[in-house]
Amino acid sequence: MTNNNVPEVRFGGFNDVWVKNVLKNELELLKDGTHGTHKDTKDTKDGVYLLSAKNIKNGKVNISSDDRRISYEEYSKIHRNFELKSGDILLTVVGSIGEVAMLNDPKNITFQRSVAYLRPSNIDSLFLYTQARGANFQKELKNRQVVSAQPGVYLGDIGKIELIFPNDINEQQKIGEFFKQLDDRIALQQRYVEQLKQSKQGFLQKMFPKDGESVPEVRFDGFSGEWIQNNFMDTIQSIIDFRGKTPKKLGMSWSETGYPALSALNVKNGYIDFNSSVHFASEELYNAWMGDKELEEGQVLFTTEAPMGNVAQIPDNNRYVLSQRTIAFRVDKKHITNNFLAVLLRSDRVFQRLSALASGGTAKGVSQKSLSALKVVIPINLEEQQKIGEFFKQLDDLIAKNERELELLQETKKGFLQKMFV
Repeated sequence: MTNNNVPEVRFGGFNDVWVKNVLKNELELLKDGTHGTHKDTKDTKDGVYLLSAKNIKNGKVNISSDDRRISYEEYSKIHRNFELKSGDILLTVVGSIGEVAMLNDPKNITFQRSVAYLRPSNIDSLFLYTQARGANFQKELKNRQVVSAQPGVYLGDIGKIELIFPNDINEQQKIGEFFKQLDDRIALQQRYVEQLKQSKQGFLQKMFPKDGESVPEVRFDGFSGEWIQNNFMDTIQSIIDFRGKTPKKLGMSWSETGYPALSALNVKNGYIDFNSSVHFASEELYNAWMGDKELEEGQVLFTTEAPMGNVAQIPDNNRYVLSQRTIAFRVDKKHITNNFLAVLLRSDRVFQRLSALASGGTAKGVSQKSLSALKVVIPINLEEQQKIGEFFKQLDDLIAKNERELELLQETKKGFLQKMFV
């Protein structure tokens, strides 16, 4: 950021200092939605959707068939002199505060009082929409919250929020369009990641036998015959379990660099997140902690609690410390492969059984006793196991790659927001 109300980055041809004004002076309309819950109104199948704050999320208005509708007659009573227009900015003001959306097609929708309408008059809608989702605007909203049964923000206080913006409408429009294109790219990437995850879930359901069955619906060519039931621990040579161990108990402490410690915070479903609260161990701490139980590439990690059931594999033969709420399996290679074990532990059937065997209240945990009671159904042919494991590993790698691309896009947007606004 630079002084004199000029952003660090801007489009060529624009040099004027940005101006200040309070929000209400840049709006034609600032009001909240319909009042009351319409308890006396009968539901209708072809009326106007009566939406609330829960319907606004991630910059979009989300409507489902479960959302309530009111009749056109009731709607006309409520809005005698008011109708939503394209370009109106929606802002949640009760309960979940600060979600923002811009209306493109306002047909057949209205909102309850948890949503406010901002209709720009002297400022571009896309620019205001982008600014309202930014850190400065959201901070101002938070500062104005009133705490009661549900947190809320008064319309009068919203109108007092100060905006800093270019006076030239053309610069506003360029900025708004730029961030719209970036939002569209992020949304496209999000949908692709979700599609990949749904595809994976579908394959897990079809490539593992259903409960009570011993043959999967889909399998690779060349393999036939029934899968066999085993005691889970009969497929495992040993479990590496350092739960409860801490550097303090060893008379040491974490370091700023060294060997990464992998805890339940780092083990996600299908990959290890090295950006999430990673601690490091010195050579001395590593030797005292791990001893002769070094983790190997491909070895399966499993989170035992908070959260329970996340699975990932060691990505390489670099040294890692096995830390809190996470265990590692050494497989019996005559019965099961690492890659197949990683998939097996994430199958619906195994997860449900582990959940039933888990102990604890709200935060359930899996003990070695739970694992000893677990029954699993697996292919007797190790080559079939390997093919299944490799298939899902490639799918996991594709998901992880696209999740990283999504995170990069989100970070890129965050950076532009910081540099292109005052």
